[in-house]
Amino acid sequence: MSDKVDNKNSEAGKEGMNRREVLKGLATIPVLGAMAYGAIKKVRFEDNRKSNLKQVVNLSSEDPNMYSYSKSDRQIRIGLIGFGIRGEQLMRAAGFAHPEVIDNLKEASVKNSSDKRYDDYLNQDNLNIVINGVSDVFDYRSERAQLAAANEDREGISGSFLKKAKIYKNWRDLVAADDIDAVIIATPDHWHSKMAIEAARHGKHVYVEKAMTRTIEEAFELKNAIKEANIVFQLGHQGRQTESNLKAREAINKGVIGNVNLIEVCTNRNSPNGAWVYDIHPDANENTIDWQQFEEPCEVKHPFSLERFFRWRCWWDYGTGLSGDLLTHEYDAINQIMDLGIPDSAVASGGVYFYKDKKAGHYINEVREVPDVFQVSFDYKDRDLTLLYSASLASNMERGKMIMGHDGYMDLGNTLNIYADRESTKYSDKIKTGIIKPDLPIYTFIPGRNNVDAVSSPTEQYFAGRGLLYTYRSGKRVDTTHLHIKEWIEAIRESLDTGKTILPSCNINMGFQEAITAHMATIAYREQRTVFWDKENEKIV
Repeated sequence: MSDKVDNKNSEAGKEGMNRREVLKGLATIPVLGAMAYGAIKKVRFEDNRKSNLKQVVNLSSEDPNMYSYSKSDRQIRIGLIGFGIRGEQLMRAAGFAHPEVIDNLKEASVKNSSDKRYDDYLNQDNLNIVINGVSDVFDYRSERAQLAAANEDREGISGSFLKKAKIYKNWRDLVAADDIDAVIIATPDHWHSKMAIEAARHGKHVYVEKAMTRTIEEAFELKNAIKEANIVFQLGHQGRQTESNLKAREAINKGVIGNVNLIEVCTNRNSPNGAWVYDIHPDANENTIDWQQFEEPCEVKHPFSLERFFRWRCWWDYGTGLSGDLLTHEYDAINQIMDLGIPDSAVASGGVYFYKDKKAGHYINEVREVPDVFQVSFDYKDRDLTLLYSASLASNMERGKMIMGHDGYMDLGNTLNIYADRESTKYSDKIKTGIIKPDLPIYTFIPGRNNVDAVSSPTEQYFAGRGLLYTYRSGKRVDTTHLHIKEWIEAIRESLDTGKTILPSCNINMGFQEAITAHMATIAYREQRTVFWDKENEKIV
């Protein structure tokens, strides 16, 4: 007993001495001295608070590592179908940029020292692939794709481009070619499943852009075809590589925010480009576009239309609207973080509220069919959870992903902030003692915090804010699409080397969940009813 008292007195004596020494040193400025001592105490308390928070949250400090596949030097031979906006981005992420793009990136880096896109591109890993075939129904794009495929040395327009990929007028000949191991499909949505199924039947590995399919029936057909062929399939959700998503998943698995009952995700844009009202290329006409091939999957054929060709996302004949295009990005991120799967039900509303005025120059002949304002509510009865999606293509108001639990909530984008709920059960004691302040994050993850982002257009800003343009590995900024294609390529090598079918992060099972969820939203909107998923019989009712 006396030892304990002595120790306490001793500690108290030391603390008093330290306090007296500090105050003595500040005695010459008595008012400021007292204030300075208060500031020191505040700093000490804040340090103690942060130390406590690290123990409370207990998330790893290591870089996320999503996969570890074969590192063999086997070269993979690629065929590319579709070289529009996304096709060109995919080719660049694979290491083959059009020389014109290289020159533009160089010029931008000279004008703005914080624009590191050229350096980022040069620093991309060499994936050891070769582009042996390209195909597009627009001649200009086929020729542009061929030149990009020849740019193995990542040179500008003055470079020499000797190795030319073969241009295929019809994509079916490309997927049947003997010198192609795998295909990247970046066409309009109405071609995705048909091309992927045919490629799988020829034993080609498949990377296809979202939306995975245009219809429910196609989702089942594609899933069956991929599983029967035992090929490596990757759906183009590059957000699977985003560091903040991986950290959020770890936090959910460790119960940092408690039971989650409500999630809100969104899309906000405010430009014609963001609403898919793309420019019409001056070289496009009936002689340079194979309109018959473009419209082949359509049940109802349409007269030649440059507007429909370039702005195809605005019509149900070709696209999947906000559900398949932008909702799927948000859903896939949440599915990655929380393993939600297919919802039990969906109800939707919205309409064409802004992009309908022909006089404003938004359209030449036809008004869009797919909505520009759209809301969906998905219910997960077994999880006691609702997922809300809200979108406007006529407002740039910033909104992020919000995952709300009883003990806290996450604000998720390219960065991650976690806050404790002021009524939390788990953190109530630490809130009372001031260790946790509900208005301050208990955890913040900012990948590459010392890097300055240089993105030019509102659409790029939108994707950058969601971690869909780039992420960070060991502090280095990396294109998420590059990482996603790299994962697919390395999975193919592993599959070829071992004879085992490899499932990358956005495999056919994940793709099927995404496709059904998006189709439920579309049906709910178009039929103005609540749509249900029959798990036992695997069908929408």
